[in-house]
Amino acid sequence: MNKSHEVEYCNLELRFDRRQIQNLIRDLIQEGYSLYWSETEYQFLISIRTGRKLVKLRFQRIKQRYKIVGDYLIKDEKLSELIEKLINDTRGHAVVKRIKDRQIVIENIMFGEIIRLVEVSGMEHRIIYQKKPFVTIEEMIQAFQSKRAEERAAVLRYELDYELSVLYEALTNNDEETIAGSKEKLLGLRSEMLQLEL
Repeated sequence: MNKSHEVEYCNLELRFDRRQIQNLIRDLIQEGYSLYWSETEYQFLISIRTGRKLVKLRFQRIKQRYKIVGDYLIKDEKLSELIEKLINDTRGHAVVKRIKDRQIVIENIMFGEIIRLVEVSGMEHRIIYQKKPFVTIEEMIQAFQSKRAEERAAVLRYELDYELSVLYEALTNNDEETIAGSKEKLLGLRSEMLQLEL
């Protein structure tokens, strides 16, 4: 065990099925860890002996699945590698703080992928890596300034009124084919209205 190695896992949002927890237990045993586990109606607990420390991983049961809960400070390099494999395999979310030689490296992980990497040294911090967003700020500004949504909303209301009158007429005449087609068009218009937040 590397004594200078210290990793803190915060805001973990990992969801598992029973098989993934069993795989974690198998990996821990293969790595030579002494451990035991227990299960209740509400949680699954794995207690792992790392030197003189006992690390308890808590998994909250949600129906047939599990969710890891709590923050963890791990001082064992192999164990932190296994937890990171778990984050990656479950495409989970986490904030990982690596503490080494008075320096902290903070990783923000979403869907198992690092989206931001920040190095903190004393009072200073610098962004080492930040994943580019799918939508840029310029694109957001253009979208807000665009009049397309307002113009489409006005036309959409007329289309909705027209399609409702078609449906009313088809219902009056018991025209099953026109009723089905009209209902389908109305569902499409409804979906578009929801997207435009009308």
